[in-house]
Amino acid sequence: MQKGLLLRLGFCLGVLSLCLYSYQSKQNELTHLKIQLPQLEKEISTIREETQRLQFEIDRVESPTRLIELAHHPEFRHLKHPLMKEVLNVPEGFALQTDKPTTDLW
Repeated sequence: MQKGLLLRLGFCLGVLSLCLYSYQSKQNELTHLKIQLPQLEKEISTIREETQRLQFEIDRVESPTRLIELAHHPEFRHLKHPLMKEVLNVPEGFALQTDKPTTDLW
């Protein structure tokens, strides 16, 4: 009788120990992630700032006034505006059509 009781008590203590160990392991993992969180937030903030800086740079380079200034430089004087008959208009969604393959586009 005493042996069976001690065996059940030992089994219950073993299961309890396993549960506590699992809980402690999860808590350690959560704490580790909480420690890494500020560093990741800082990296995200840095990436957002860099993206904003690059977008500003793109907007500055592609601005119409900058393009007109570039057109007046000697290395771009050979460029000219195309005539209306030289402009090719492609209908929207033309590239997405896959009904029939066409080999010539002109």
